[in-house]
Amino acid sequence: MSGCKHSRSLFKQIACVGILSAVLFSTGCQVNVGGQTLPSPFYLDDDIQYFAPGPEFPLANEAAAQGVRRAEDGDLEE
Repeated sequence: MSGCKHSRSLFKQIACVGILSAVLFSTGCQVNVGGQTLPSPFYLDDDIQYFAPGPEFPLANEAAAQGVRRAEDGDLEE
């Protein structure tokens, strides 16, 4: 009987260690080591967070078209 109890407790311990290690290794997090922020293990799978800069004035074509229209109508004021 004591051998059966021993094998059950050993199985429980192995199962707990296995589950705990699976949980720890399946989560990614950033780590701060020596002043450096190191990325999570899944940084290659993350979405891109960089957006290329666009024109400084996003309505440049519209403003140019309005200027041409005003010039044609003779309403250009300076």
